[in-house]
Amino acid sequence: MQWVSLLLLAGLCLLSGAQYDEDSHWWFQYLRSQQSTYYDPYEPYPYEPSDPYPYPYGVEEGPAYAYGSPSPPEPRDCPQECDCPPNFPTAMYCDNRNLKYLPFVPSRMKYVYFQNNQISSIQEGVFDNATGLLWIALHGNQITSDKVGRRVFSKLKHLERLYLDHNNLTRMPGPLPRSLRELHLDHNQISRVPNNALEGLENLTALYLQHNEIQEVGSSMRGLQSLILLDLSYNHLRRVPDGLPSALEQLYLEHNNVFTVPDSYFRGSPKLLYVRLSHNSLTNNGLATNTFNSSSLLELDLSYNQLQKIPPVNTNLENLYLQGNRINEFSISSFCTVVDVMNFSKLQVLRLDGNEIKRSAMPVDAPLCLRLASLIEI
Repeated sequence: MQWVSLLLLAGLCLLSGAQYDEDSHWWFQYLRSQQSTYYDPYEPYPYEPSDPYPYPYGVEEGPAYAYGSPSPPEPRDCPQECDCPPNFPTAMYCDNRNLKYLPFVPSRMKYVYFQNNQISSIQEGVFDNATGLLWIALHGNQITSDKVGRRVFSKLKHLERLYLDHNNLTRMPGPLPRSLRELHLDHNQISRVPNNALEGLENLTALYLQHNEIQEVGSSMRGLQSLILLDLSYNHLRRVPDGLPSALEQLYLEHNNVFTVPDSYFRGSPKLLYVRLSHNSLTNNGLATNTFNSSSLLELDLSYNQLQKIPPVNTNLENLYLQGNRINEFSISSFCTVVDVMNFSKLQVLRLDGNEIKRSAMPVDAPLCLRLASLIEI
């Protein structure tokens, strides 16, 4: 009887263990699915993937087998300088190999990776055999504008992402295909953006131009009707762009020489959420009364400028950064035009440290207006 009991107990343990293994396997798949959609809300941009460069290995967006995909390529179908993994037949990896030229690209390729080499030119026709390309990664090379084919990208009617950052470009490349969704040109030596440089790119959602030598962009952004993110930080701009796209949500202009922003400048972008203008030359004389009174804004960074007064903001604003200015008074009307039980600001973070204002200068009705604030630094 004892042996029977032991056998029954062992069977129950095996059954429970099998069920646990199955449950843990399901949970592991769930965690992996969550990781593929994880976003860090602070670095480097809100709602941007933490890894800015696409790699098919383990990335949901990357190429993978699908019904009707070609069979794994034979070695002769791949340039000897590169790797073409059999499990990703449309991806070609030629990165970090000290290449000085672009190798032949087979026609089946959709994702090509040439980053971190010593490539100095993109010769005309180099991609003519692979017009179905979706992603081209050429960042971290030595490419100069004089050695980029005039129409090298225009024939790629399906191209979605182009990475040309961390090169030696002095001019905007073009013409570019209308299919483009992301354009990475940061960390180059570009000095201006002509009005027609981005013409026809109505599908572009993200434009990265930070860390260049841009002094003027004119009205080149107006036709980008799908643009959500625009980064022009760390340049030499004295003026903001002439007109912003209506779909824009994130605008980064920090570390420039901007000294004025027109009245109602953000009115044409009703979806704008984040504006960063820190480390510029803004003064109150260069700002109209309602410049930043935009109901859509959630975060506004005006730190390290030359402001003497707090500019009026909308009650919907949640984060306001004003540290490192010359502000010498705390005006509650900048946050609430009317202060009572029903009218208050949604501000949660207010940074006023590094100014000429003291905590004792805070008005008595500030707690009523700023009742939702969790951090006020003075």
